[in-house]
Amino acid sequence: MLKQQLQQKLQQKLSPQQIQLIRLLELPAIELEERIKHELEENPALEEGKESLDDLERAENEDESFDTYNSDITTEESIDLGDYRTEDDIPDYKLRELTERAEKKEEIPFSVSESLNEYLLQQLALRDLSETNVRIAEYIIGNIDDNGYLRRDLSAIADDLIFQAGLDVTEQDIEKVLFVIQDFDPIGVGARDLQECLLLQLIKQDEDNIKKLAVRILTEFFEEFTRKHYDKIMRGLDLEEDTLKKVIREITMLNPKPCANWGDSMEISFSQVIPDFVVEAINGDLILSLNNRGIPEMRISREYAEMFEDYTRNKMNQTAQMKEAVLFVKQKLDSAQWFIEAIKQRQETLQRTMETIISLQRNFFLSGDESTLKPMILKDVAQRSGYDISTISRVSNSKYVQTNFGIYPLKYFFSESIQTDSGEEISTREVKSILKTYIEGEDKRRPLTDEELAVLLKDKGYMIARRTVAKYREQLEIPVARLRKEI
Repeated sequence: MLKQQLQQKLQQKLSPQQIQLIRLLELPAIELEERIKHELEENPALEEGKESLDDLERAENEDESFDTYNSDITTEESIDLGDYRTEDDIPDYKLRELTERAEKKEEIPFSVSESLNEYLLQQLALRDLSETNVRIAEYIIGNIDDNGYLRRDLSAIADDLIFQAGLDVTEQDIEKVLFVIQDFDPIGVGARDLQECLLLQLIKQDEDNIKKLAVRILTEFFEEFTRKHYDKIMRGLDLEEDTLKKVIREITMLNPKPCANWGDSMEISFSQVIPDFVVEAINGDLILSLNNRGIPEMRISREYAEMFEDYTRNKMNQTAQMKEAVLFVKQKLDSAQWFIEAIKQRQETLQRTMETIISLQRNFFLSGDESTLKPMILKDVAQRSGYDISTISRVSNSKYVQTNFGIYPLKYFFSESIQTDSGEEISTREVKSILKTYIEGEDKRRPLTDEELAVLLKDKGYMIARRTVAKYREQLEIPVARLRKEI
């Protein structure tokens, strides 16, 4: 049964301009430079240069002209905006939304280096194999991942070959071809698991007593090796501790991911961090500046502004083509003016947010001592700066600050707080630093468990549960005690 009802809703929706401003806020300095260059190329009404007093007066006159022109065109029946909404009339922010997928494809870097797949196929061409085995090998190579492993079961590959390539082959046939591929470079490629990968590398090396023992450990005591149950291995193989140390060292020198650095071996990539802020400590004072070296000053094109003024002065004698042209010019001028204002607003937001962070972490910026960092969360900065928490999150994401003591990501200054037994609030970063010191100084024959670490921290006045110690240890990317054990 159909019903009609009246419903009242209150919703908050971001305008396209607000969405674009949010995206600008998230961009680090180096990406903002590229974004501005792109806008300067795409919008002819936007150009580099400082605004003069004449430009500012003209901008005010243009605002009045825009309002007048808008009111005029809505009353003229001869003009239908739909007739003139060509692609050029669509605002830039909408065009970017419509072409986002296409732009992503263009952004994919083109590499002239040889891929792992191509390198393996080249080696395959040098082998004397039947046509069927070549097709099997090509399919296997296509299923090898970036680390060099074949993660698919041979039974699944056999099913694929019969349905996709029309080849009715057994798992044994596929395994024989796989053994050929496992003889290719880099050594260890085509392995189905870590155990097989390490064994392939050992077998390729010159054989001696240590390597023979390494093969036996990986074959007969692989689970004990991964769990670092070295006592069981020594008893099982009747080994001395010194001999086992040499064997373990031999195994740990092998590459568990033989193809992981394939791209790095073909071409060197450089990673450079460009700071967004510079904070200098001079005679006890902190001086903040934004890194605007690559950000040019922008203004409205005088040529386009004058063109619009000419059009608006001759409204009565405009043809349909002239009206189409004036709509195009107006759209470009609107887009340019909005972009300039958005960049200014972005810089103001970054400045005020960083000033708040400096006021909260003043001692660190003066001394560089990590222990002086105070507990600080997004809410603290939001309350002091007057911005929303989501805005602070976007500002702190992917941004870096240069200090007298090095370059730090903004996220470095954010941490939760815990209370000591005296009631003092300290940063969790300080606790993690102490935890890391304990683990670095432990006896590797008998590593400290999370329970033992919690007791040590309590003795120091930090009332922390074992599960909290485990959480901090995982955040520091430190394995459990069992996996830190050495002989």
